[in-house]
Amino acid sequence: MQKTVYEDYKYSMQDVGRVYVGCKYTFEELLDDEDLLFKFRLIMERYIMPQSDPKDTLETHLYYLAPDSFAVKIYSRIKARVRVSVIEEKKNIFGKIRKQYASKQFTVEELVRIPPDRKEKQGMVIHELSVSKLALSAV
Repeated sequence: MQKTVYEDYKYSMQDVGRVYVGCKYTFEELLDDEDLLFKFRLIMERYIMPQSDPKDTLETHLYYLAPDSFAVKIYSRIKARVRVSVIEEKKNIFGKIRKQYASKQFTVEELVRIPPDRKEKQGMVIHELSVSKLALSAV
């Protein structure tokens, strides 16, 4: 039997102002990825990892993050945003309702205000974490 590894949403990209990281990375993989910005890896190692398991993915960490945790303060300092997909009901021109995924972007503070049971009910899937480069350099 062949074991397949899920590699979608394991990426890192940068543009002029932001760093984008796919949320399927585990914290161990994040720290080992040399393509990621050093300052981002340092903040993850020093401030975020002590509160979580190194085998957790970034997706599960963000999904179940408590609103009063220190990590939320760190994410707000580095101006982190999360891109998610949510199931929405849309009406077509004939009045028929159909469900489809819509992509939305939240700050981490907005994301943690939504309880996990409501996230499951909405069918929320976390895809990407983006961080401001300017805020990273200020931390």
